[in-house]
Amino acid sequence: MTDERRGDGEAVDSVLAALADPTRRRLLDLLAAHGQATATTLAARLPVSRQAVVKHLAVLDAAGLVSGGRVGREVRYAVRPAALDATARWMAGLAADWDRRLANIKHVAEAAERAETAEREERNR
Repeated sequence: MTDERRGDGEAVDSVLAALADPTRRRLLDLLAAHGQATATTLAARLPVSRQAVVKHLAVLDAAGLVSGGRVGREVRYAVRPAALDATARWMAGLAADWDRRLANIKHVAEAAERAETAEREERNR
């Protein structure tokens, strides 16, 4: 495996780990809906403390899903879609691979069924 592929895999792993938590998914939903928000603003919309929101945002930031930038004394967070896009591409590739495998199984099963039908018809003559 190349270093680049290994890096892609690690990035996907960190995104999936970050998205495993429902609070972090909700934070992403809120940020996507509102553009930018502070941890305080986000905490007001969730049943968790501001400190918990900051910790969740740190996990999302480490996974490349959000970024925080200073605006005056506030840190405003926004969604960074690149890591999510890369994960979606990985998932689409995985789904396409399974689709190919299932299509191959279907083709083999249909060919076997046709052969069985032909053999049965030949015996009945």
